[in-house]
Parts: sequence; structure tokens; C-alpha cells
Amino acid sequence: MKSLVVLRAVAVAHAVAVCLQPVLAGVYLNGSGTALRLHEPIGLGLAFVSLGQLVVATIYWRSGGRAAAVLVTLPVLAAESFQIAMGYNRQLALHIPLGIAIVAAVCAFAVWTFRPAAAVRRPRSSSEVPA
Repeated sequence: MKSLVVLRAVAVAHAVAVCLQPVLAGVYLNGSGTALRLHEPIGLGLAFVSLGQLVVATIYWRSGGRAAAVLVTLPVLAAESFQIAMGYNRQLALHIPLGIAIVAAVCAFAVWTFRPAAAVRRPRSSSEVPA
């Protein structure tokens, strides 16, 4: 299932970039303005990575994979979009805990893509069987 391989690659890249965000925030709090200037474009880029992951997850699901990939990625995309708004509005009381939840969800999803359950194909329904 080639779409699973692509989904794994996107999920791992997504997880690495998401994990970089709190590191950059911490470096900024330690006095580096450069870290904040990197935190912003990476955060914006994460929304696009998440959108790409949603496309790949949909292809994976439609080609016989698990719907869970879409059902996890869609709320992550919404959360990341909201996260960007909270960051720009300096609503740190929401931005920080939401960021923690996003890191946990994205990393857990990346791990899930390598589990045997992700590689199990769902049975085809009778409407999908060619005549």
C-alpha cells in the first residue's frame, strides 16, 4: 500500500516540525529573538503540512486503509489553525496547552502509522466490487 508509505513520511515530518515548536518557544524565552522569528513561519507551515497530510490520509483511506487517519488529521488541522490564531493574539493561556495537545496527537498519529493496525486493509463493500 504505497499511500501508507507516503502517509508515514508526511506524519513523521509533521511530528518532527511540531516537536521543534516548543523547543523554539523555550529558546525564545531564554532570550533569543531569532527563535521566535523561526517559530512563526514553522507554525504557519505546519498548517500546510497538516492539510497535505489530510489529502494523503484521504487517499490512504479511499484506497483501502483506515478511516482513522482522516478522523485524526482533520481535527489536528482545525487545532493547528486555531493555534495559529491564538499565537497571533498572544492568548498564551490557550496557545500553550493546545500546543501540548497538538504535539501529543501528531506524535501519537506518527507512531500509529507504523503499527500493524495501520497496514490492515479494510474489507471492500459489495458496492466497491467491480461487476
